[in-house]
Amino acid sequence: MNTVGIPRSLFYYYYKDIWTDFFDSLKIKYIISPVTNKEIMDKGLKVSNSEMCLSLKNYLGHVDYLKDKCDYILVPRISNFKNNNQTCTNFWVVYDIVKNLFDVNLLHYNIDLEKGQTLKKGLYKIGKTLNKKHSQIKKAYKYAITREKKRLKKNHQISQNKLKVKKTKILIVGHPYNIYDELIGKDIIKYLIKNKIEIIYSDKFNPKITNHLSKEISKDLYFKYSKDNLGAIAYCQDHINGIIFISSFPCAPDSLANELAMRKINIPYLNLVIDDNSSFTGLETRLESFLDMLGGKLND
Repeated sequence: MNTVGIPRSLFYYYYKDIWTDFFDSLKIKYIISPVTNKEIMDKGLKVSNSEMCLSLKNYLGHVDYLKDKCDYILVPRISNFKNNNQTCTNFWVVYDIVKNLFDVNLLHYNIDLEKGQTLKKGLYKIGKTLNKKHSQIKKAYKYAITREKKRLKKNHQISQNKLKVKKTKILIVGHPYNIYDELIGKDIIKYLIKNKIEIIYSDKFNPKITNHLSKEISKDLYFKYSKDNLGAIAYCQDHINGIIFISSFPCAPDSLANELAMRKINIPYLNLVIDDNSSFTGLETRLESFLDMLGGKLND
């Protein structure tokens, strides 16, 4: 039986539940790389070049970890979601980078709504590649999407409820592959939890709403995930005490979008840009000062 490897980075944080539900329904064996550690990050740094952002270097480290442990590695290409909703160029080219760097079999599909290439077509393509019947694939897709819709609805409601909590509330603005990664953003989250901050995440709102609301900050932005993040600021700004931006160096979309936001908002913010030389010791000092400024210690 074929085993599919799933790198725990980039696309994983958007599609992990859909993928695993889809594979479980089809009884396809898969392996997910472990949470990022120094060994995995070092693997990525070794095969990457200096111009790549830390998140892409991290992704390549996860691919390197998986390369000898499975029959296929799942590496999609995600280009756009129509209507000026482009993704970062890394999401377009990572398939080609992996293909050229590693001698591995890749399981691949495109999302390019401008050309009619959808997630549904992509998953059907994967199912056929792995020799599953059309009826099985159809059932697995419906199962995965139904469960995903329920998860998203639940997350949206949780975020709505957090905005009503009588505590110091901080909106974390960033991409999920940075926020939730063990080496990039997780220590920041742990620190805030330790200090009893109510954390609200920019990716946990309905993107149909936040994407549209991004126009309140910038009418010309065309990066889909950046628009979602900025829209979350517009949605939450009257209900939060502060914002923490988390991005990886040198992320072009974030350097543009976050700068736009910081110039227009009237909420205290902290901008954290993480690179491969960052240590949490330095970040902790900045976080402590930021919480003191917000009066976060009043939650003790």
